[in-house]
Amino acid sequence: MRRRIGPVVLAAVCLIGLAGCETTSTNPIAKLDAALRGPPLDDPPSTGSVRDSTNPGETPDTPPQKPELLGDDPMDDLSLGKKYYRQGSYGLAERYFRKAAEQKPRDAEAWLGLAAAYDQLKRFDLADRAYDQVVKIVGPIPQVLNNRGFSYMLRGDYRRARETLLAARAKAPDDPHIAANLQLLDESQRKAKAVN
Repeated sequence: MRRRIGPVVLAAVCLIGLAGCETTSTNPIAKLDAALRGPPLDDPPSTGSVRDSTNPGETPDTPPQKPELLGDDPMDDLSLGKKYYRQGSYGLAERYFRKAAEQKPRDAEAWLGLAAAYDQLKRFDLADRAYDQVVKIVGPIPQVLNNRGFSYMLRGDYRRARETLLAARAKAPDDPHIAANLQLLDESQRKAKAVN
């Protein structure tokens, strides 16, 4: 039996770092670790990935087992993807995020990291596929729209970037990352006009 995503999971996913946003002083992908750790282990499962709420072999009559928290193992694929992304080794980050997404296809964090790595590698066709997977898992939440808007900005598609970032701002009007990306978009458009 599947449970609906609880508010805790949605809140955790909403805190997903803005992997594509480079307008903050710290690398946003680093925030993914803390964002998806969720509440204490007594409150299963709030890891940020959308998956069955029961472990294999668990019945509704038995108490739930404590879930594994994604990112706790510094050598798991998700953690390695984040490590290499933070180091600017986007090819290695892509490899590990892809492996993490293949192992846990309902893990929004792995797909968002994969999309960010593809953006940095200028593989926008693959980034679009990864963003589509994130949206299928968590919906068009502001943070995903913000990252996708940043992706369009990297491509020079300023019209789609503005539409997507404005949709993000409509859902989260006080989000400073969205505001920073809109400001960055304005600056990028001014520079592009000056060059032409």
